[in-house]
Amino acid sequence: MTERIPSPGASRAATAAGPDDRPPPPRLAYDRRTWKEITHLLANLPVALLGFTYVVTMLSIGLGLTVTVIGFPLLAVGLMGARQLGRLERARARALLGVRVDEPSRLRLRGGGGFFQRLWMQLKDPVGWRTVLYEFIRLPWGVLTFSVTLASLFVLWPVLPFIARGLTNADRAMVRGLLSPSDELERRIAELESDRGVVVDTAAADLRRIERDLHDGAQARLVNLAMGLGLAKEKVLEDPDAAAEMVSEAHGEVKLALQELRDLARGIHPAVLTDRGLDAALSSIASRCTAPVKVTVELADRPAAAIEGIAYFTVSELLQNVSKHSGAKAASVDVWRTDDRLLIQVWDDGRGGARLDRGTGMKGLADRLDAVDGLFVLDSPEGGPTTVTAELPWRDRSGATG
Repeated sequence: MTERIPSPGASRAATAAGPDDRPPPPRLAYDRRTWKEITHLLANLPVALLGFTYVVTMLSIGLGLTVTVIGFPLLAVGLMGARQLGRLERARARALLGVRVDEPSRLRLRGGGGFFQRLWMQLKDPVGWRTVLYEFIRLPWGVLTFSVTLASLFVLWPVLPFIARGLTNADRAMVRGLLSPSDELERRIAELESDRGVVVDTAAADLRRIERDLHDGAQARLVNLAMGLGLAKEKVLEDPDAAAEMVSEAHGEVKLALQELRDLARGIHPAVLTDRGLDAALSSIASRCTAPVKVTVELADRPAAAIEGIAYFTVSELLQNVSKHSGAKAASVDVWRTDDRLLIQVWDDGRGGARLDRGTGMKGLADRLDAVDGLFVLDSPEGGPTTVTAELPWRDRSGATG
């Protein structure tokens, strides 16, 4: 049996053909996104048939019975069902096409106004009527996309990804154009609902803070004061010197309790802000900062009390962050008015690196300003300096609480 010796060229070729030179493993020609788009296009026809059947039945029955009493209520109920169809279509587009469309706001049907006013609100619902129009358009479009996609799977499969992308782009445009809350009023309502939740949470947190400060501070001192005075009362005849010492200690407790109550009242709403305005109030809190602070307030008039209070507590929180976290050697506070906006800028030369998500209170400030149509901009690179710009809507003090 003879052994065959490979030639040197063959050995070199075998050596050069390493694992990296092997042909790639087999894989699908279409990626996951393409298959999602194809699935969406094939599902267009059955989904469009269901939607078209619903809206035709709803309109024919509702409009046909408008000559009777029950026609308009049936039409209103049908429009509410159309809203649910729109919700399902948005969910399908979100899952298969990656289209992120906000949900329209709900109809405000509770409260006064009576049955006929609520019925009229349902009948003129723009979201429901846009969904009805969407379902009418979808039937011929569903027939077209189903036919083209199914035929391309067998005949034009090399270019099917491009065909699917073009058809689904038209689907995305329909969803955004007819099923999105395009009305500016709806967007504004959604923002106000979110802001209302922030305001409620902030108020609840402030109430808990005040309750905690009263319970752990002034209340505890007053309890100790009552106990001390009770003991002094018992010893006033037996040991007058010891009773006098206890009364002296109680007097000191009274002073501390009064100081804590003043600090608490200042935290709720400082008297200097009410009496003298932002300039004096901001100068007062700047004097308590660990770094020297230059305060510049350029306001010809005072804003409304609510806006003034938010501006004060915003600067107070920011200067507390300067004292606790920045290690700054200098800081400045500038307040001025531009048209119908009150602008606040707090700067420090500290170490920087402040973020909205690091537990320094910045996120809470941003939420509070957003709840009153304000703006909060943080610029704090590593190494500093840090500049925070806050913007509040200006409201005149006339007619507001003095």
